[in-house]
Amino acid sequence: MAIEDELRERLRKVEALFFGATTAGEREAAGAAAERLKAKLAEASRLDHPVEMKFTMPDQWSARLCRRYGFRPFRYARQRSTTIMVKAPRRLFDAIVWRQFSDVHADLWTHFEKTTERLIRDAIHTDTADADFAPEPIGLR
Repeated sequence: MAIEDELRERLRKVEALFFGATTAGEREAAGAAAERLKAKLAEASRLDHPVEMKFTMPDQWSARLCRRYGFRPFRYARQRSTTIMVKAPRRLFDAIVWRQFSDVHADLWTHFEKTTERLIRDAIHTDTADADFAPEPIGLR
């Protein structure tokens, strides 16, 4: 459970950094700003018609981050599980949602990488180095 708490706090900090907050009070203000931003996105959706955008995500959990501002990621039949479609106002999505998504995604990826490495080191083997390079066999040259 401590890992989840640490991740939640890290995500809060990323969002606070995105909105320029450094203290608890500023984080609360950033949360209120996020709510105002959601309202702006809803208004922009009414004024600037949503367009369909296609994204290829490196993993399946990334699509869940798109729901942050009320956008509903979807995929059409026969699309890969890493393909995500989103209908949103393009300018607003690029300027706000995609930038924040990129920051949060990078932080999550780093957290998952560190957690996985620690778990492997603690439970399986202390050597978590990447594979060594070997010279190519003569037949492959």
